[in-house]
Amino acid sequence: MMGARAAVLLAVASLSCLLLSSPAASAAAGAEVAGGVSHRNIERIAGSAGDVLEDNPVGRLKVFVYDLPSKYNKRTVTKDPRCLSHMFAAEIFMHRFLLSSAVRTLNPEEADWFYVPVYTTCDLTPAGLPLPFKSPRMMRSAIQFISNKWPFWNKTDGADHFFVVPHDFGACFHYQEEKAIERGILPMLRRATLVQTFGQKNHVCLKEGSIIIPPYAPPQKMQAHLISPDTPRSIFVYFRGLFYDNGNDPEGGYYARGARASLWENFKNNPLFDISTDHPTTYYEDMQRAVFCLCPLGWAPWSPRLVEAVVFGCIPVIIADGIVLPFADAIPWEEIGVFVDEEDVPKLDSILTSIPIEDILRKQRLLANPSMKKAMLFPQPAQPRDAFHQILNGLARKLPHTQRVYLQPGEKHLNWTAGPVGDLKPW
Repeated sequence: MMGARAAVLLAVASLSCLLLSSPAASAAAGAEVAGGVSHRNIERIAGSAGDVLEDNPVGRLKVFVYDLPSKYNKRTVTKDPRCLSHMFAAEIFMHRFLLSSAVRTLNPEEADWFYVPVYTTCDLTPAGLPLPFKSPRMMRSAIQFISNKWPFWNKTDGADHFFVVPHDFGACFHYQEEKAIERGILPMLRRATLVQTFGQKNHVCLKEGSIIIPPYAPPQKMQAHLISPDTPRSIFVYFRGLFYDNGNDPEGGYYARGARASLWENFKNNPLFDISTDHPTTYYEDMQRAVFCLCPLGWAPWSPRLVEAVVFGCIPVIIADGIVLPFADAIPWEEIGVFVDEEDVPKLDSILTSIPIEDILRKQRLLANPSMKKAMLFPQPAQPRDAFHQILNGLARKLPHTQRVYLQPGEKHLNWTAGPVGDLKPW
């Protein structure tokens, strides 16, 4: 029999769902609760963040795209096309976008930025997971190539160059945090601007000036699973994913720093929580029926759940201490999401049920803003204000370069022989 506390919480959740779908609330939520775009139910992002989100980078910067041998990029996709659809695919689609972008210049002498298109996540296991072990050698080889063929890297030691590094821990090139910290950022990239999914405060794998981006989630696939915007949000809390990584951490204390194990042990029988390891074919539809979608850390603090939650109008509950979120200067994460400390996971039911319904409705109105959704996606073809353009906006805001970017005669910052011995082998 359901305990008294669970019954009370279930009643609160039922009331929330009623409010979210009732005609009286339609002016505040209505169709947009499930991702519609009626203007009366959308709230524009206030202040400078809203302006930044809608910036147009065209005319504010010029990018030169290095023409590298195909072994660094296109040939890796031909070898294993699976890397076109995994969550690290931003590196591929950013390259394709820039080749036809209005910001591209064919004259490197007039470029503000130089882009080095290296696909470091296409060496996949049979299960489709990227193996980062060859990535440092591949990256070093590409840098040696451009520094020998063009003069621009050598003028700045890469300080006006940018790279997309969407690995678990960015340019530390390892999927285990302890090993990633031990490796640190590849020495050759320490003056470059890194465009990466990994973001955590005070972490050796996040250097100052990096641009944090969302992971890749397939826009067409999500579009195909949209349901009626009138569908009520009858699920209070939703999550699908691992709670324990039995192969690598059977006790559950290291994986997700124990946060996911705590979720399962505390809420597996709570009627407010629809959580499971099963990944149903209705996963996207279920997110559109949920009020809150959990976005806990795993091995890394980020995951595509954040993108999916925003796109489907499900309030993201971010459980990852110190996380740095995508495009934080443009997206008001504090206003659209809920942040829960990892140590407070056992109190998650109380935290979520204590949020006033007015706050829930406002978060949903903000999430219904089309600009918010676009900023999280890498569509093909590109669209104004999408993630591609947010990256360009981030680069444009770094201009003009200061004189410190350019090396004086005889000045050098990079040590070409630094790093693990294995990284120095030819690729």
